[in-house]
Amino acid sequence: MPEKVKTAFRKLLRRTRSLRLRLFVIIFSVALIPCIIMRHALTSNYMEQGVSVRISTVTAQMDTIAAHLITYNYLEEEASEVIDAELAQISALYDGRIVIIGPDLRILRDTYDISTGKTLIAEEVITCLTDGTGVSQYDSNNGYIEIVTPIKGPSTDPEEDGADAGAQVVRGVMLTSVSTDTIAATRDRLAVQGIIVETLTIIIVLSLALFLSLAITVPFRRLAKEMLNVRAGYSNEPIHINNTLETRQICDSFNTVLEREKALDDSREEFVANVSHELKTPITSMKVLADSLVSQEDVPVEMYREFMKDIAGEIEREDRMINDLLTLVRMDRQAAVELDVRETDINALTETVLKRLRPLAGKRDVELVFESVRSVTASVDDVKITQMLMNLVENAIKYNKEHGWVRVVLDADHQSFTLTVADNGIGIPEEDLTSIYERFYRVDKSHSREIGGTGLGLALVRSAVIMHHGIIDCTSTPGEGTTFTVTIPLNYIKL
Repeated sequence: MPEKVKTAFRKLLRRTRSLRLRLFVIIFSVALIPCIIMRHALTSNYMEQGVSVRISTVTAQMDTIAAHLITYNYLEEEASEVIDAELAQISALYDGRIVIIGPDLRILRDTYDISTGKTLIAEEVITCLTDGTGVSQYDSNNGYIEIVTPIKGPSTDPEEDGADAGAQVVRGVMLTSVSTDTIAATRDRLAVQGIIVETLTIIIVLSLALFLSLAITVPFRRLAKEMLNVRAGYSNEPIHINNTLETRQICDSFNTVLEREKALDDSREEFVANVSHELKTPITSMKVLADSLVSQEDVPVEMYREFMKDIAGEIEREDRMINDLLTLVRMDRQAAVELDVRETDINALTETVLKRLRPLAGKRDVELVFESVRSVTASVDDVKITQMLMNLVENAIKYNKEHGWVRVVLDADHQSFTLTVADNGIGIPEEDLTSIYERFYRVDKSHSREIGGTGLGLALVRSAVIMHHGIIDCTSTPGEGTTFTVTIPLNYIKL
């Protein structure tokens, strides 16, 4: 297929996805389809009703003529101008043909003067002569109605007819063919009028559908234009288009995302500034220490050792910051991270983490307590869980008071295990609880900078919990302490 054809086809497909086009088609179809159905139903119903009325009318007239035939002894071949006139009148009125048949199946009268004197053998005629039942049928293909009417009268020879004197017997049959052309012509005229009305309706509905589809989508076009302006950078103000409930909901959702993007950008800018300052500080310190050693002669070995120890500390601090930055990059590629899941003793893992952090707790005079309700073994990535628990406990120590405490509780049921990290530290304000897991977010910026925080700890914690399909919850009261509760399934199931 040529490329131009493919491009044109893609454009056509894109157009079919247009809300305006779909609204137009829906409105147009909802208004047009009933019109078409009504027109067809009206014309077909008119034909049925017309044929039914024609059958009833002609049958009644034939019954009257049958009585007249007996009255004027027409079946005994006594000519009657009155009867002939009636037959001719009805034949002309309905553009039909009337055939009078005697009991011997001989045709006594044919209004077409074609078959008079001949014998007619037909099933419906014989049936009518036998049991006196009249029938009617409509031939829609040829456009005529055929009516069989019995001619009943007193028997002229009761002994031969096997009837009582004066009893009514079938003395002949009238076979009537009536054209339905006039009914069909009226139906066709009605159909033409219906098509005219339908055409006018289509024009009106077409205009109305076009107008409504344009009017309904005006707020959405405005919304798209405003979003494009924000995307292009011409504006970063919230969008307010409240014409409809749907546009208002879209605007509210977009404005929420826009606010989060602004907050994220601000946090990133602050993070970059902080990290730049923090990365620069160890380098400056190392340079000052190195310059001091170079500028002095005959420096004692003890001073060299002390300066080199300080330089090693600054290098370690720099390494920790760089690792945080690398962790941030890995978080951005979380979808590509594969967990190294294995059966892990959570009790032993928790004790190992607390053992590493006890020196830090000792420096701040914080009591570190581990309470194990039961032994827990779970399928987890021990590195990620260690990192998660390390961040939670380290934060509880760093953001604590002097002589404070941190309590870690491990419990489990038949489905999940729960790690609770509680402290009696400075706490977190209620308005910050919904944002603490955002990257670069820090509740107490001055205190965080003082202790070297970068705002990545809780983001890393939440990422590790989500990777294990777990849940993390936080409750806190400023000045009284904070409690983090992490619930993780015992068996990891890869989704």
